[in-house]
Amino acid sequence: MCAMARPRKPLLSTDRIVETARALVDAEGLAAVSTRRLAAELGVSGPSLYNHFRTKDQILEAVADSVSAQVELSMFEDGRDWRTALHDWAVSYRTALRDHPNIVPVLARGPGRRPAGLRLADAVFGAMVRAGWPPAQATSIGALMRYFVMGSALGSFAGGFVDDESAYDPDDYPHLGQAHLLSEQQEKIDERAFETGLRALLDGLAVQYAGLVREG
Repeated sequence: MCAMARPRKPLLSTDRIVETARALVDAEGLAAVSTRRLAAELGVSGPSLYNHFRTKDQILEAVADSVSAQVELSMFEDGRDWRTALHDWAVSYRTALRDHPNIVPVLARGPGRRPAGLRLADAVFGAMVRAGWPPAQATSIGALMRYFVMGSALGSFAGGFVDDESAYDPDDYPHLGQAHLLSEQQEKIDERAFETGLRALLDGLAVQYAGLVREG
């Protein structure tokens, strides 16, 4: 009996479409994604994509959810206290967004019906309530952390300064004499700023939490 011939191209799947779209978004931005472009990248006909996704927006939603799925959530289940868990989760969250910054505008719309995004929101809210935060404040904490992490992923503070010393005339900008050096230390400065802000945010929450404990 003759063996069945293998297909020359990998079979089209939802995961393969999402992976290809995510790579395209990472490399060229949201505007680069179209069903025609994706079909070309995948080596298939355009209509075949509609067996998996009806619209471009659905594809982008799936790409966004694939990034949310990269965020670690185990810290909310392994016995870490709420502050440590929030810290470690925020670091993991920012890492995922930093690796895929072009999809952040889609993620910023909120989780909608995306499963990984909803699991993320559920994990944070549930952990805060279990720790003793009232539900309304637990919701505010989830929102606050999301604003902070996404804001940090939208751009680089240090990378926003040009490396041309002449751009910072001391007569106009007497305190920016070293600003031209910021861009070459972009990663270090941005990481330090994120950690400083995160710790300050958690310190403030800890003060509120101590008040709740005293009142309780």
